[in-house]
Formats: sequence, C-alpha cells, structure tokens
Amino acid sequence: MTLEPFGARLRRAMDERGPLCVGIDPHASLLAEWGLNDDVAGLERFSRTVVEALAGRVAVLKPQAAFFERFGSRGVAVLEKSVEEARAAGALVVMDAKRGDIGSTMAAYAEAFLHKDAPLFSDALTVSPYLGYGSLSPAVAMARESGAGLFVLALTSNPEGREVQHAVRVEDHAGRNVGATMLAHLAAENAGEEPLGSFGAVVGATLGDLSAYDLDVNGPLLAPGIGAQGATPADLPRVFRGAVRNVVPNVSRGVLRHGPDVVALRDAAERFAQEIRAAVTAV
Repeated sequence: MTLEPFGARLRRAMDERGPLCVGIDPHASLLAEWGLNDDVAGLERFSRTVVEALAGRVAVLKPQAAFFERFGSRGVAVLEKSVEEARAAGALVVMDAKRGDIGSTMAAYAEAFLHKDAPLFSDALTVSPYLGYGSLSPAVAMARESGAGLFVLALTSNPEGREVQHAVRVEDHAGRNVGATMLAHLAAENAGEEPLGSFGAVVGATLGDLSAYDLDVNGPLLAPGIGAQGATPADLPRVFRGAVRNVVPNVSRGVLRHGPDVVALRDAAERFAQEIRAAVTAV
C-alpha cells in the first residue's frame, strides 16, 4: 500500500511536533562522550537511546548512514532496526546517505532506501545530483511510487561546495548557477502539490544572504548548520525569508551532546523546537 506523499506527512508532522530534524550521528568522539565503546555494542546503545528519547516527539530523525556502515553488516543491521523503531514511534526518517549515480546503479540505490518493502525503507533520502539532475530519475520515480521523498544537495554549508554549486553553465542563458538550477528542477517536480511537495533541497542555514535564489520550491528545505556549526534558530527568517515555513532545521550535536540521559535529550530537542517555532511564526 502506497503511503500518503512525504510532503503531506512532513507538513503535518512539523505542524504537530515542531519543525525540527535531529541527526543520529554516532561518530567515534560522540560515542566516547557518552561513555560508550567505538564498536557495534556502543553503536546500538547510542542509536536505541536516541530513538527511545526522541522518535515519539520530534518530526524527523536523520541517521547518517556512514556512521553505521563503517561497522559492516552488523552496523547496517543496527541501522535497519533504528529506522524501523523510529518510524513505528511516529518519527519520519530521512536517510542521510547522499547517494548519486546513473542508470541501473541509481535505481538500485533507490530500491535500497525507497522501495516500500526494503529493510532500510526511509521516508526520504538525501541524494547528490552532480552527475546531472536527470541521473536522479530512478529515485524520483521510486519515491513517487512509494510515497517517499528526496532531499537534493543544492546549496550546502561546506565551503568546498561553492566550486560546483556556484558555477554557471555556459549553456544557461539565464545566468543561473548550478545550485539555482537544482532549485528550479525541484520547483518543477513539486508544481501543483498540496500542502507541500515531496522533493526538497539541502540548503545550509549558515550561508547567510540567499536573496539571489528562489527558495520557494513548494517543497521542504533541509537546513543543516543549527547549533554546533554556528547558525541559530533566529537566523532562519533572514536566510530563508518567504520559504522559512518549509524549512526543516537539522540539529545534531546540539541535541546529542546531552546524552545518554533520555530526559536531557528530550529537553534539548524541545528547546530547539520551541526556539525554531518561535522564529518561524514571528515572520
């Protein structure tokens, strides 16, 4: 049975639970801060604690696949269980895997994360369009079929991203750079969708003035950079302007550093959610 489209489910989750995405990023230093070993047992304890604390409360959880994959098949098994339990508790799961390829390989990535019967089925997947936006077609088709979504890397917060995302193609007579082109593709994917399209962009909350870009893609904008990377909830209206209500701010270390205490994790997430909601509704 096909799910209700991701965009509609996300809009409802953000309205009911607050517009917050918390990363599940079990890197070695954070495991050590929690007093856990950098092994599969530590990975499992970390992930289960985050899911127990937050899956019933926040709109979105975003596991970073690489931190699970580094432990091989046993780490992927932990990831599968974490996704299953998070979704069962009511959180939407965005798999942060940043997959990107062409043809049958891209189709296989889509089947791994977006097919409704896949062990790693997630509500949305982060993808890289830098083999050309059209290379994402298998993932777009699978997402539409299953009721899932995509978050396409468009204007990322890492400094290295500028050399690709800010480049202007000679063929683009409108003078748009690559990041703006990706936003335009997403606006076309989401045309006519209500209350929100399912195909979103990754746009860094640390980027400052984005007034040169049309961020109104009628879809969600996943915004990393809140907390440890320096952006604050109060920055969101200035960065995202009229599209701010569709922003899904991502906080990882700002919440996770309060673990392994479940109550402290919940309190930290609630504070961020309240601050974000206040900043967004004040516009």
